[in-house]
Amino acid sequence: MNDLENWLSDSAILSRKSASELVFEELRNLIVAGRFAEGSKLPSESKLAAKYGVSRPIVREALRSLQILGLTETRTGSGTYVLAAGGGDIRYGDYSARDLMEARPFVEVSAAGWAALRRSDDELSRLLRLCDQMEEEENTEAWVRLDSDFHGLIAEASKNAVFRDIVDDVREAMAQQSGLLTALGPRRQESNEEHRAIVEAIREGAEAEAQAAMEIHLRKVAAAVSRIIGIELR
Repeated sequence: MNDLENWLSDSAILSRKSASELVFEELRNLIVAGRFAEGSKLPSESKLAAKYGVSRPIVREALRSLQILGLTETRTGSGTYVLAAGGGDIRYGDYSARDLMEARPFVEVSAAGWAALRRSDDELSRLLRLCDQMEEEENTEAWVRLDSDFHGLIAEASKNAVFRDIVDDVREAMAQQSGLLTALGPRRQESNEEHRAIVEAIREGAEAEAQAAMEIHLRKVAAAVSRIIGIELR
């Protein structure tokens, strides 16, 4: 089998990606490469859907993700316009993707450990209820709000005001990142399972296990972010 046949037979890369992620990557790469200049208008949803052979909701998810990354702006009744060529680290408001993923483990891993030792019965009940709600929720935006509440509540349950305030300060950035991952990749089901593992460790009062479960969760989030935005995050 020659090199061309090998390439044609390898569908593993595409099979791991959703249609919206493929459309997003194509448009992002075109913007970064300068094919769509700053200030220019992207083709309409219907034209993009026809070009890529997908539905308009799939195109809409891809466009929403470009907007989350600050590459485009959708103007009601007018269309989607390129804001910047990007190419550097992605930003969620005041924080870059790299800022967020470098800082979160230092706060949230410790917070999960303290939550296992200090949580109240009411906080545990609320965490379990959030897990149930996330597992049942199908709407992306609603799921992202629950995810934000989940991480905020763990910081609150740690009974450490510094952890609580830091997580509260970055919750909007975390929500934007979570929205990107759930819109483009198969992260929601995996996150639900990881969240459940964190809460089960907190339920048992197992500090080390809660820390380990949160560390695994954040490592997988970082890997997904790195893959989608094309920036290596350690």
